Amino acid sequence: MPTPIEMPKLSDTMTQGTLVRWLKKVGDKIEAGDVIAEVETDKATMEMESFDEGILGQILVEAGQPAAVGQKIGILLAPGEKLEDAAASAASAPAAAPAAAKPAAAAPAAGPASVPAAPVTASGQRIKASPLARKIAAARGIDLSRITGTGPGGRIVSSDVINSQPSATTQAVPGALSTITAAPVIPPGPGDNRIPLSGMRRVIADRLLLSKTTLPHFYLNIEVDAAPLMKLRSEINASAEATGLGKLTVNDFVLKATVAALQKVPKVNAAFAGDAIIEYSSVNLAVAVAIEDGLVTPVIRDAHKKSLREISEAVKDLASRARSKKLKPEEYQNGTFTVSNLGSYGIESFSAIINPPQAAILAVGSIVKKPVVNDKNEIVAGQRMALGLSCDHRVVDGAIAAEFLKELRIFLENPTLLLF
Repeated sequence: MPTPIEMPKLSDTMTQGTLVRWLKKVGDKIEAGDVIAEVETDKATMEMESFDEGILGQILVEAGQPAAVGQKIGILLAPGEKLEDAAASAASAPAAAPAAAKPAAAAPAAGPASVPAAPVTASGQRIKASPLARKIAAARGIDLSRITGTGPGGRIVSSDVINSQPSATTQAVPGALSTITAAPVIPPGPGDNRIPLSGMRRVIADRLLLSKTTLPHFYLNIEVDAAPLMKLRSEINASAEATGLGKLTVNDFVLKATVAALQKVPKVNAAFAGDAIIEYSSVNLAVAVAIEDGLVTPVIRDAHKKSLREISEAVKDLASRARSKKLKPEEYQNGTFTVSNLGSYGIESFSAIINPPQAAILAVGSIVKKPVVNDKNEIVAGQRMALGLSCDHRVVDGAIAAEFLKELRIFLENPTLLLF
């Protein structure tokens, strides 16, 4: 019997992947565990292994083409079996009983954050919609059967739900956000370039739109004296260069200080779980890294157990592999707090969007030389760094956020504390 090769789900947010290249050709013998293709997900380019053995009889999705998770991308044949035999076998197989004829299995009670079941039309036909789209539609009381999907194969994605027009049959949900109507896009003209959304860009759009429209953001901002940090960094790097060690960056100090502050104020290292708030004992620090097609947030796991030097080495390794799309799924999942630093781009200050389900994100600006007033009320040249904290008000209150920034200031203005 033929065995279908299906597009696997290689990340928690993946809904489709792109076949970068096939590593096997039609006619090749394949063993279970063999790497047969490279797949680009929304996060990285990953190797795809075969779960079965056989002969690669047909490639259904060519290199460079996208495929939805679960879609057939190839066919494995048994030794001696021909593609024509496989087709005949499939044609003679009895039709599967319709889903409605199957007895319903008992399902566990769904929690507040669960994804609604896939909806169906009045005729019983399944509506193709992403889990995120179903969740938003359920929260806003929107009828998915009245929405035209713009995703692969007509699949309804979250932006379709958010941008949908309210209809007469849409039920109002108490406390739900009003429907957002997007302004019509000016059609491209001669010389304009229409760039289709990649899987990564689509996920970024969906997640950040959901975050900004459903999370009650609030923002706190401070300036810290960066002169002590810059002095200590210069001294350490001079010694490191003499002994062959890598240099420490300003961001390394910021990351270490963030971890230390989160340990002092663990209520910020948290997430909203519907009927509870989860405060994490481990600091899994996500670091925003700009790549060619968007943004990824690889995670320094158990950062609270790492020294300044270990954090520096970890973030350099993760950033390098993020840019070459070689991260493993576990290396960009389950972060508990995110740091986004645009200082190297000359950005003095900004406000970042929270990366759900995390409760906060730290925005780090560049170090700027400016006149400041010292303890003697004298105007002197100083070095200042702006920090912005974006918080989910369901989890973090203003006083808690202020306490976190206070601790962060202490560590950054007394950076020798980060060496112990």
